Amino acid sequence: MGFDVNHNQCIIMTSKVNKSERTNMKVSKTQVKENRDKIVEKATQLFRSKGYDGVGIAELMSSAGFTHGGFYKHFSSKTDLVTITAKHGLEQVLKRIEGLNLPQFIQMYVSRTHRDNRDQGCTLTALSCDAARQPDEVKVEFEEGIEQLIEFIMNERAKQVSLETEELRKQAINILAQSVGAIALSRACPDQSNLSDEILESCRESLLKLTD
Repeated sequence: MGFDVNHNQCIIMTSKVNKSERTNMKVSKTQVKENRDKIVEKATQLFRSKGYDGVGIAELMSSAGFTHGGFYKHFSSKTDLVTITAKHGLEQVLKRIEGLNLPQFIQMYVSRTHRDNRDQGCTLTALSCDAARQPDEVKVEFEEGIEQLIEFIMNERAKQVSLETEELRKQAINILAQSVGAIALSRACPDQSNLSDEILESCRESLLKLTD
């Protein structure tokens, strides 16, 4: 039986093509994930800055460097994206406060830097009111984030004082609510407002005294 050169060359070429296709598929999946992550990050910032209703799909896709039509390759709806960004934004906050004690958390959170950098700040302070008008799937993500922040504050407070769990939770809720409220009220004032600074200073001082 003779050696079929053409047949074996075809097999070799097919093998190379299949390997190339697998590589391209892997690269493609990686690129799709990177593109999706980029959209989520940009949307998280835009939503914090302008609110959920203040940003359309066309604007957020353009800001991320993509066309409007590409949106539905990654998300089923705007609500789907809002839900994902709520989770992503709150996870970012939790990562930033890792390793902080309670006074450090208060100093960082109830600050001019936080107030003045809305797009990079906490999702709770920027979007809690917007979340109240969103479907339950969005609210569930906010609830989870709030619970995790309460747990963080409880754990740090427990290092300072010996209290029953119920009392620790009450104090943690109070600290979080005051911190979020201080930023929200200070942002409601005009830029360079003396009252805005006064709100931050008064709330920060009160919270730090509470956690001495």
